[in-house]
Amino acid sequence: MGFEDVEINVSEETINGNDIDAIIEPLWWNVNIYDGEKEYKDDLKKFTLPQIYTFAIEWYLAEVNNGGHDQFFSNSTGIVWEEALNGFKAIGIEDYYTILLEAVNRLGGKPNMDREKRQDQLVEYNADFEDLDHRIYQSESHIEEKILSYIRENQKEFLFKGIVHKPK
Repeated sequence: MGFEDVEINVSEETINGNDIDAIIEPLWWNVNIYDGEKEYKDDLKKFTLPQIYTFAIEWYLAEVNNGGHDQFFSNSTGIVWEEALNGFKAIGIEDYYTILLEAVNRLGGKPNMDREKRQDQLVEYNADFEDLDHRIYQSESHIEEKILSYIRENQKEFLFKGIVHKPK
């Protein structure tokens, strides 16, 4: 599988289209969560805080809804935990903020940015997230609507026109 450079345009029309993935698509292709903290933080510099928060929240939701907090923290995606936490606070999604903060506290208050060290923390703290996973699965906070509202309130921060490096 090769890669190709593709132009992406996140316009007002994209933002009004209700597809959060399309709105943060530039981050999906430009932010490396797999090769460590330095690469991750360097890649984030290209984007606004609202974009970063939304990106991190979407990773968090995808992982937790697929396999719980254990999956989120044990996979490479766990590197986004701090941006997701700050994003929930910025957007005003208090129930998810509280849940993620509790999960973070169960890993000593600061999950490591390195995947292997974070996995060691899961073992060291013998973290049980079942109750937190259940709270996420039972939540009726209308999170997608809140995220879309936040995006629209900060529309200028999400506009993007540029080239990304995508798999063919």
